[in-house]
Amino acid sequence: MPLYFIGLGLNNEKDISINGFEAIKKCDIVYLENYTSILNCPKEQLEKFYNKKIVLARRNLVEADNNEILENAKTKNVAFLVAGDPFSATTHIDLFLRAKKEGIKCHVVHNSSIVSAVGITGLQVYKFGKTTSIPFENENIEAPYDVLKGNLSLGLHTLFLLDLNPEEEKFMSVNDAIRYLLKVELKRNEKIFSEKTLCVGCARLGSENQVIKAGTAKDLLKQNFGKPAHCLIVTGKLHFVEEEGLRMWK
Repeated sequence: MPLYFIGLGLNNEKDISINGFEAIKKCDIVYLENYTSILNCPKEQLEKFYNKKIVLARRNLVEADNNEILENAKTKNVAFLVAGDPFSATTHIDLFLRAKKEGIKCHVVHNSSIVSAVGITGLQVYKFGKTTSIPFENENIEAPYDVLKGNLSLGLHTLFLLDLNPEEEKFMSVNDAIRYLLKVELKRNEKIFSEKTLCVGCARLGSENQVIKAGTAKDLLKQNFGKPAHCLIVTGKLHFVEEEGLRMWK
């Protein structure tokens, strides 16, 4: 029996593709990944639109050794729904590989993700370097800063994905991310990031009420980006077309 990895896009229940929607209708069990990203609608809205009961799949369920999703997929049609694209997070690649090793037939239905949606900022997607995440517990974590340093050395933009815990309704903001980078800069004094650094803060990309604001880190710290999910971009070397694009959001 197949295991479907289905991307839901970035906004709500209607962002799903026709292929994804038709796959869900075939499934006996539908899981919704609930720890790497969120949609701008509740689970109940998805259930009503897809006419299926949905099981929230938290990290411990998806990454468990005795995996409920894989066991069910051996005898039933199972869907694993992911906000954005199914393979934007490495944990989903792991689930896919484990399913393959256990002889489970897998189908993948892709969709838009944050990695492509950032193009609306005016920044050219192919000029982004390595993407990194900033975790909540970051007191002694400097890896995101190192990624920024490496990308800037090549003139590339950096996309920071910000931590979230939907179960506890805890979400990192653009402001939190900037404060983190300033804190590490103060500690290391490498002149990589300052209050004058040009940044782009984004919230709820892909939705009708998305927020995009470009400006210095100091400027963005004064802004309220509203409800999650947020991400932060630190710009690298700008092409004149990118400079023009960013003016839309200043």
